[in-house]
Amino acid sequence: MAGEISSVETNNQEIHENFQDVQAVEQNVELDSSQTFEQNTEVSEDNASVGTNQQLVEPTSQDMVLLKEMNESLQSQLEATKAQRDDQEAQCKRLAADFDNFRKRTQKEKEDLDIQVKCATIIELLPVIDNFDRARSQIKPATDGEMAIHKSYQTIYKQMVDCLKRLGVSPMRPEGQEFDPNLHEAVMREATAEHSEGTIIEELVRGYTLGDRVLRHAMVKVAATSETTDSQEEDQTDSKDEQMT
Repeated sequence: MAGEISSVETNNQEIHENFQDVQAVEQNVELDSSQTFEQNTEVSEDNASVGTNQQLVEPTSQDMVLLKEMNESLQSQLEATKAQRDDQEAQCKRLAADFDNFRKRTQKEKEDLDIQVKCATIIELLPVIDNFDRARSQIKPATDGEMAIHKSYQTIYKQMVDCLKRLGVSPMRPEGQEFDPNLHEAVMREATAEHSEGTIIEELVRGYTLGDRVLRHAMVKVAATSETTDSQEEDQTDSKDEQMT
């Protein structure tokens, strides 16, 4: 009985060992299968990458034509864009130049208009200044009351002269100067040996300037030689005789 039990145990042990061997064989088979599958997968991926690289490296003639057409189209678009940019820049420069000219022209017109208005206003005031000058030279106050009146209007006269100076008005001082038709108006000629011919002897009506503009020409008496005066008198006499005949 004991011998049978030991033989049974021995058989069981052998069976168990055989079962372990079978499991080990199955594991080896599965491992080999997985390795083979991975190798096949890597080979297929390598083949795909090689095919892709070949396609990238070796484009077809159709692709080359398409790329050339795209390049030409982009070049034409670039040239058109550059032309539009140049045209816009030229227009902006012309507009800037026109605006600058307009600004300068408007500023000059404004300045000229201001000067014209100023000149017109001052010219209307010059006769008042002339009257003050005549009163100062002709009126001789004899009493204290007359002197007080004289000083009062002379104060007003001084204020007006100061205002004109601040505006840029300057009186002419032509005595002793050479006659200039741009500044002077000769209303009399006098023969004299003290001054050369054409020299201004006396200022009859004062002239004024505003900057480089003449507000009013000075009316003056000009020196002349006796021969010139005689010839002028003869010409005047002849003209009168012709009128009478």
